[in-house]
Amino acid sequence: MKTIIVSADSPDAIELALDVLNNGGLVAFPTDTVYGVGSLVFDGKAVESIYVAKDRPIEKAIPVLIADAEDMDKVGMDIPDIARRIAARFFPGPLTCIIPKQPTLPSAVSATSTVGVRAPDHDVARALLRAAGPMAVTSANISGHPSPSTAEEVFAQLNGRIPLIIDGGKTPGGIPSTVVDCTTNEMKILREGPISLEEIRTKLSSPI
Repeated sequence: MKTIIVSADSPDAIELALDVLNNGGLVAFPTDTVYGVGSLVFDGKAVESIYVAKDRPIEKAIPVLIADAEDMDKVGMDIPDIARRIAARFFPGPLTCIIPKQPTLPSAVSATSTVGVRAPDHDVARALLRAAGPMAVTSANISGHPSPSTAEEVFAQLNGRIPLIIDGGKTPGGIPSTVVDCTTNEMKILREGPISLEEIRTKLSSPI
């Protein structure tokens, strides 16, 4: 497989990405943390190919990236009020909500009854997600290797494994997102990240 790098500034970048995704392929692109690689979330075979491209253990669920808080309804169901309130405050940003998943979501995304959902605070990522819809996305590296912050670092690891990389420059890198269990109205932090439990509680208690 030949891996192509296209600049995010190219007028054809999103169209090229959509063509790859709609044909079951994978696309790497920048986010507000590191570069991610992903597929259309409801394309089960494409999601499975993420594990192959990354040599990723099959038991690890893959997060879902969305463009806007309203898109949670495309992948979740019976979404608790706390999840909607958190999304309204912190999307886009470095916070992942665990919500009950749609039964039509492929098991390759999550073998459980829940799914992690996040909206990245990055213009290129959100432009792609608005065009493609929700995507199953994880870091664009070989599992166990450093997470890439440039398109060149993605190419060094995934060249020949994926068809397309969108080059949006260097990403901020840094700490992975805070993960919050939003499956009930009793909020619980599953992974500490850039946003603290105290900050979440403070923002939720203040008027929008």
